[in-house]
Amino acid sequence: MTDRPDEVASGAEPQGSASGADPGASPGATSGATSGATPGGTPGGVEVPDTAESLLDGSLGRAPQEGDAVVSDGMAAEGDSAEQPVTPDLHPDTVLAAERLVDLQRLQAEYVNYKRRVDRDRELARDAGTAAVLEGLLPVLDDIHLAREHGDLVDGPFAAIADKLLAALGRFGVTPLGAAGEPFDPVVHEALMRIQAELPPEATTTTVVQVLQPGYKIGERVVRPARVSVAEPE
Repeated sequence: MTDRPDEVASGAEPQGSASGADPGASPGATSGATSGATPGGTPGGVEVPDTAESLLDGSLGRAPQEGDAVVSDGMAAEGDSAEQPVTPDLHPDTVLAAERLVDLQRLQAEYVNYKRRVDRDRELARDAGTAAVLEGLLPVLDDIHLAREHGDLVDGPFAAIADKLLAALGRFGVTPLGAAGEPFDPVVHEALMRIQAELPPEATTTTVVQVLQPGYKIGERVVRPARVSVAEPE
C-alpha cells in the first residue's frame, strides 16, 4: 500500500509543535522558547536579547566593565559624595613639613617680639644710666651756671671746659631747661618766687623773669625742672 503525501507517519509529532509544549501556545512563543532560536527571529521583528546578557543587565546585576567606577568600603557612593567627602591621605613627609613650617612661623614671631622688647629696654637702660650720671653732675652744673651769671666764665680755660662738658652731655640727649622771658610751664618750670618786674608788651601770661637753677631733661623725660622767678603781666 502506497503512503499518501498528506498522511502523517505513525508516532510522528505534528510540524511546528515541540515536545512538551502547550498546544494552545502561539507559534511565536514556541519559537522564542526553543534553545536554537536566534535574536530577532520572532515574527513581529522584536529583538530578543541573549539569555546571559539579559540576566546580567536585569535584576541580577551587570558584570563590571572597563571604565566603571569602583566603590570601596572606605569611599562614599556617588550619591553620598557631597555629604561624605573623601580626604586623600597625605604623605608623612608633607605632614612633617607643614608642622615644621608652623613651628618656624611661631619662632619668628617670638623673635620679632623679643627684639622689640630688647630694643625698648636698651633705650630705657641707656636713659636711666644717663639720668644717674646727670643727677650726680647737677651740683657741678649749678656752679657753672652761677659762674656764668657772675661773669666768671666769659673767657679762659674754665669757660672752655664748661662748654665741653655741656656739649658732651648734649650728645647723650641732655637738654637744659629754663630761659628768661619764656611763658611759665609747670611741666618744666618750678616757681620759687613771684616778683614785680617789667614784662615785654606781648606777654599775656605768667612769664619767667629769672632762672635760679637751670633744669635738664633727657629726651622727653624731665630730670629736674628749672627753678625760676616769675612775674604777672599788668
